[in-house]
Amino acid sequence: MKPERLHYIDWLRVLAFMTLILFHCAVPFVEHYTWEINNTETSPWITRIIRWVHQWRLPMLFFISGVGVRFSLRKRSIPKFMGERFVRLLVPLVFAIFFITPIQVYFEWLQKGRITSGYMEFYPSVYEIVPYPDGSFTWSHMWFVAYLFVFTILLLPIFSMAKIKWFNRFRKMIGPIFGNPIAHLVLATPFVLYIFWLYIDWPEQGSLINDWYVFISSITFYVLGFFLGAIQNFWDTCLKYRRMFLVVALTMAIVLFARYYWNWELNKPKEQDMDLYVYGLLNDLHIWTIILAAIGYAMKYLNFSNKNLSYLNTAVYPFYITHQAVIVASGYYILEWDMGILPKLLLLVLVCLTAIWSLYHFIIRKTILTRVLFGMRWNYGNKP
Repeated sequence: MKPERLHYIDWLRVLAFMTLILFHCAVPFVEHYTWEINNTETSPWITRIIRWVHQWRLPMLFFISGVGVRFSLRKRSIPKFMGERFVRLLVPLVFAIFFITPIQVYFEWLQKGRITSGYMEFYPSVYEIVPYPDGSFTWSHMWFVAYLFVFTILLLPIFSMAKIKWFNRFRKMIGPIFGNPIAHLVLATPFVLYIFWLYIDWPEQGSLINDWYVFISSITFYVLGFFLGAIQNFWDTCLKYRRMFLVVALTMAIVLFARYYWNWELNKPKEQDMDLYVYGLLNDLHIWTIILAAIGYAMKYLNFSNKNLSYLNTAVYPFYITHQAVIVASGYYILEWDMGILPKLLLLVLVCLTAIWSLYHFIIRKTILTRVLFGMRWNYGNKP
């Protein structure tokens, strides 16, 4: 990979995180799904869109995070890299568990009628360390950060190889293989196998323990991002064949909607049979080609920087940490108003974006303590 920073990766990271925020604003309106807060009226159209977005949103984030590791190790020693990951992953995770996610549990329990007390009466229950849902101790949406931290520790021996010359020679040796787009498509194979082996017995939980399908597939995306991040041919081929990858992704999406997503509760695979194998092949090729197409189009149209990118690339992590608490707290009130689904959704998005931006712009970025607690660099430069 070229030594300069590749701005399209920063744009992809920003867009992926913003998609995640919009995703959670829509979740209260999804059919057949119990979230932290739920609207009484649901939308089949929102449900279908959310089902589609759910397939690729986190795989893309794990892949981009792996690429970020490659960037980080290019400028840091292994000990310095691990020290930084400790501060930027574990510290915000612990802080969020005790001071951010309890807000979400409180308003969830209020809506479900489990409690009627004020927040100050509820809050001490967090320190009883009773895991959710029985208790109020949870990492909620911060499971993504917990997984990243665990993955980084487990993969440290592999990441350390980036500092060894023979590893770089090996990278250059296999680089020509990725001049062929078929090599890119073949990389979907392990994810198809994970569907076959793990999907039925280990449904996604975000619990770290007994979450083998999500754990194995996510760590594989993370490793691929790290490994492919250093192979220029991979990126060049994404750019050159971006239309082909997009056509494959759209074709798979159309088939998946027709066969599975349109009525997911009825049509989702439930047993280890041929239907599961067909779903695994279609869905994981769909996920992987969306990532490849997104890379290609970002390289074509988003390989530039400006002050907005610098600002947003620094802000997205604090946005991520705070967004779900804001959605749940504001949504608790908005969902009770006598309005249709669309006005509620638009209002929830507007309130969420305004609130998380205000928290970041006027509070979080202003002091060293808040910057560290929300995963930012503790200096006051804009670069992430």
